[in-house]
Amino acid sequence: MPFAVQGAEALSEKIAVRLTHAEKARLREDADLAGLSVSELVRRRYFGRRIVHHADLKTVAELRKTAGLLKDHYNKTGGLHADKTAAILSDIWSLVRRLGDRQEN
Repeated sequence: MPFAVQGAEALSEKIAVRLTHAEKARLREDADLAGLSVSELVRRRYFGRRIVHHADLKTVAELRKTAGLLKDHYNKTGGLHADKTAAILSDIWSLVRRLGDRQEN
């Protein structure tokens, strides 16, 4: 099977790296979470490219949905429990920002 083309140049070279069983399992798990092959994960990590874990994307989507529902509830109740609502929304946005910061590193 031919190697994929990444950008302007085909991936034509291959290297072998010895790992422990645990290291290989960890790489495979990280690649699965990101929806990438192990090779693509290693290339992205080594060359400083962004890796976005699917679990983080799903978490951010759920947090945003929850925040939207909470905001809708706040609006429909005329601001009932505004202090608690504001605190929860602040916590949600803090989590979203932390997940975003984690993706930048």
